[in-house]
Amino acid sequence: MMDPRTSAQDVMRCDLCETAVVQMHCDTCLVNLCKACVGEHISTDESKDHKVVKFQARKSTPLYPTCISHAKERCEMFCKQCDIPVCASCIESNEHLGHELSKILRVMDKKKESITKERNELNDTIYPTYQAIASDVQNRMSQLEKEYGDLSTAITKHGEDWHREIDKFVQKLKAEVYEMKNTQLQTLQKHLNEINKTISDIKEDIDTIEMATDTNDLSKLFSVTSSVHIYRNLPDQIMPSLPKFMPKKIHKEELFKLFGALSSSSLTLDKYGYSMKTTQKSPEAGSSPPVKQLLDQPETVITIDTGYGDLYNVACLSDEEIWTSGNDSTMKLYSINQGSLLKSIRTKSGNRPRDIAVTKSGDLVYTDYDDRTVNIVKKKIEEVIRLQNWKPKGVCSTSSGDLLVVMYSDDKKQTKVVRYFGSTEKQIIQLDDKGNHLYQSGSYTTENRNLDICVSDWGARAVVVVNQAGKLRFRYTGHTPNMNNKPFYPLGITTDSQSHILTADYNNDCVHIIDQDGQFTPLYIDCGLSEPCGLCIDTNDNLFVAQNGNNKVKKVKYLQ
Repeated sequence: MMDPRTSAQDVMRCDLCETAVVQMHCDTCLVNLCKACVGEHISTDESKDHKVVKFQARKSTPLYPTCISHAKERCEMFCKQCDIPVCASCIESNEHLGHELSKILRVMDKKKESITKERNELNDTIYPTYQAIASDVQNRMSQLEKEYGDLSTAITKHGEDWHREIDKFVQKLKAEVYEMKNTQLQTLQKHLNEINKTISDIKEDIDTIEMATDTNDLSKLFSVTSSVHIYRNLPDQIMPSLPKFMPKKIHKEELFKLFGALSSSSLTLDKYGYSMKTTQKSPEAGSSPPVKQLLDQPETVITIDTGYGDLYNVACLSDEEIWTSGNDSTMKLYSINQGSLLKSIRTKSGNRPRDIAVTKSGDLVYTDYDDRTVNIVKKKIEEVIRLQNWKPKGVCSTSSGDLLVVMYSDDKKQTKVVRYFGSTEKQIIQLDDKGNHLYQSGSYTTENRNLDICVSDWGARAVVVVNQAGKLRFRYTGHTPNMNNKPFYPLGITTDSQSHILTADYNNDCVHIIDQDGQFTPLYIDCGLSEPCGLCIDTNDNLFVAQNGNNKVKKVKYLQ
């Protein structure tokens, strides 16, 4: 049975009688009391100045420190020169004559203010930074495990390749030995057959002579012809000469050089590798960007014809070049100012890319929905992520170098966003605090400057924004332009230096702009857009719109 005095579900009890409900509190002794025990508590030690208050008002009475020079006296002043609390006797003794004295409560308030700032910095900045660093180191360790495993696998595979080649060579030499042996045996067998034939002839001649000598028939005797001179010429002697196997001496050093070697490993210490995390701005932001106002009338700067049958996506490689993708397996790099095609890359599987993005290091990333993979284009196409029971749709590269991937379950009933460091899964964003699904049919994603994660959910007709921890901040369900008045159909999504969230509205041929808190700005970007799909922003806050209606990319200026 639980003790009613210590049960977590019971009310607090008096520290003296241990039965009555707590009603009072002694701020001096930090003791909880019922009203009946207050007198007993005070009489127990009358030398103390007991400050008994209602339990709800506990900690309201300051506990002055005891003077180190005058026992049992409380210090209500503070000497700034000596940096110590002092009592009335200390002041009367002239020990602190001429020193600047302050009320200790005022010093206490300043101290509280100071350590509160430190606590806030520890709580809001330093602690989450160290958590992020720990997570980063853990991810690096996981990645290291994988990459060293890949390294060992590569060495094993190379060894197996060598074994296969050596086995092939051994079999080749043994086949040559077998062929040489058979050739020589056939020659000797033929020679043996000839000798055996001669032996048979000799035996026959011997029998003929013996028959002739044993008879009186002179005709048989004179019919015997001499053949001894023939057999006196003995056959040639055939001496087989065996091949010799001359193995080369194995020199380990040369063997190692031929097989391959490991380069040296290292651990570098980057003093400035980490920066403080805050909830106010991106770690890369450093300082707030200059404020830019929205133009009253956005302007079309350049239009680029991509030649796709259906154009879906656009991603900025730089302020001069953009990647595009459409309804075939080719991803095209265009010069913005010239409008000319610079490069074309086909997907590894031959499927069309579902979405494209550019990493901080300038590498192209694309999702292959049918192949269930996320791939990165370096010198060749490398598979980064392979999914099971899910298919990837939208992808973006974050300020920290992670990848955010929007994915569908195979039955198309669930959508989630997963954060990856390389191929290591770091975070899953799928449910809100009540266990409800955040997304219905998410397509595209991006990261805002404040590290919010923004997803265009065409199935829910909404833009869903969560914070870095995956907690829902808001949903934007659209302000449909009066001129079209069709249901909000969000597809491509991107953000700018002002933390605006820009979303392509496919149905209404425009781009919506909302602020980082989900408030609609009184501006639509239309500029004659035709079924806008993909969006991206360059470093100068120029907007690029991939139009499915005419398969052209528009560069739009919308900020001053």
